[in-house]
Amino acid sequence: MQKLLFSVLFFILVLCEVPAFSCTTTIAGKDATIDGSVMVSHSDDGLGDGSLVYVPAKDHAPGSMRAVLYSHASLGFKPEWGGTESHRIIAKDRAPAYDKKGLPSSVPLGFIPQVAHTYAYFDANYGVMNEHQLTIGECTDKAKVDPEPEFQKRIFYSAELSRVALERTKTAREAVKLMGELIDKYGYYGTGETLLVGDPNEGWVMEMTGYDKDASDGVWVAQRVPDDKIFVAANQFRIREIDKNNKDMMFSSNIFDAAQKKGWWKPSDGLLDFTKVYGDGEFHHPYYSLRRVWRAMSILAPSLKLSPWVENELTKDYPFAVKPDKKVSVKDIASIHRDNYEGTEFDLTVGLAAGPFGNPTRYEGNAESVSDKEGRLTPLTGEFERPLDIYRCVYSYVTQSRSKLPDAIGGVLWFGPDRPSTSLLMPFYSGALNLPAPIQLANILDLSRVSLWSAFNFVANYCTIKYSYMIKDLKEERSKFEDIAFVNQNALEKKAMELWIKKDEEGAKELLTTYSNNNALAVLVAWHKLAERLYIKYNDGYINTPQAVGQPVFYPVWWLKEVGFENGPTSYKKTK
Repeated sequence: MQKLLFSVLFFILVLCEVPAFSCTTTIAGKDATIDGSVMVSHSDDGLGDGSLVYVPAKDHAPGSMRAVLYSHASLGFKPEWGGTESHRIIAKDRAPAYDKKGLPSSVPLGFIPQVAHTYAYFDANYGVMNEHQLTIGECTDKAKVDPEPEFQKRIFYSAELSRVALERTKTAREAVKLMGELIDKYGYYGTGETLLVGDPNEGWVMEMTGYDKDASDGVWVAQRVPDDKIFVAANQFRIREIDKNNKDMMFSSNIFDAAQKKGWWKPSDGLLDFTKVYGDGEFHHPYYSLRRVWRAMSILAPSLKLSPWVENELTKDYPFAVKPDKKVSVKDIASIHRDNYEGTEFDLTVGLAAGPFGNPTRYEGNAESVSDKEGRLTPLTGEFERPLDIYRCVYSYVTQSRSKLPDAIGGVLWFGPDRPSTSLLMPFYSGALNLPAPIQLANILDLSRVSLWSAFNFVANYCTIKYSYMIKDLKEERSKFEDIAFVNQNALEKKAMELWIKKDEEGAKELLTTYSNNNALAVLVAWHKLAERLYIKYNDGYINTPQAVGQPVFYPVWWLKEVGFENGPTSYKKTK
């Protein structure tokens, strides 16, 4: 018994050392969207901090230094660098919402010289959008080497890189160059990463990784997204051959030498394929990444008739970016993140695993492992499909960056707490003077009535009980807010522009901030009421309405047959 207990505990500890990676991210060029905006989207699919935090603009005294903090998203929670498992940053000088009294402060990995003025931005587990419409999306990638952080030697991961970029730059090109310089000078630790960087005029894909456990730098490459196309990434590097003569590419000066020294590439091999040379395939299992890339591209450009089946993880069947069959809207991009392969051969809402009520949730974490009679862990062979929409997503968003409007009005973050399929997009403008308190509060260990994340997370989990029924109620409630927000957008921005033209820029910002805050507070109330309605309506497995209480909802015949209902006690004779 002691041997079995030790084995199980060891197995759990090993799992706890591995952070819950995986995100999906897209970027659309300005000629690929309905309104001419550059759009960036991101779903943060891990058990991290779900808060969206407002970091104000600041002036800094000459000689000031900026602390660079450890990111839990890189290699998991490490208590030696401060913070807690459920709070990514605890540093009152970073933002008011990061002032968590009574909790251990984040410990700097190092410091870099501060600039005289830093811009305001929205922050999550990675930087999101700044006051100049600069936006960033992210996904983690499997690389050959994941270096550990080291004080003043390897101090940057993509999370802090994205924040410094939002603090100091206005364009995507500037942001990529700055982040590259920071990697070169201050070192890179953690997993491989893809950052999508957009501004009102163009979008870039930047990929980065460590290449040696003890190196004091890293390697990175960036490629511009064509204006009429859309790029998709899902936990695997996507930039391939590096052409030194391509004006739409940037890369670190050491990228070729490092690959040669490690024995991963030589000039006679041809152009350096970044995905092949520095990547290490897909996370977890075949199609963990590629299935999502296929699905997103197939939704965007069905005319390409892309196959969901490929030869191997280094396939080139899926292009760097696709031209959509029709120009896309915010709602179109959001629908990609909400997808569970509905209507395809991989549909997670059908089949025995979906249960009688079409639940697309497939829990992970090696739950299939069981112990044999000798106390050994015996994992089964097999995997579930990994969807774009996943139960452990902490937030998702779509951004708009528009060149025809002032930065304060042109940049919009459509943010949804928790899982995309059960979430609701709320608009927040890049010129916002602050964010509502309920969106800045999230703690996976606290069911808070004043946290938007808690409200959405609770409803999402409750919907798994009778998903095919409850999701209809949820979509009906969601449409009330999303449809109104999309309809109101033009009129709201027109009013803001009228104030802007009159030189009342603060008035325009106040208008947009108040609108977003009021909308978010109304959503918080509505989502708590939705939770109550779902509880009452589907209590004890029935459908309960004022017209009739206890309306039975029995299981579908196909499911009853599969689970052995017909073998139940229908007579007093022994059947088996």
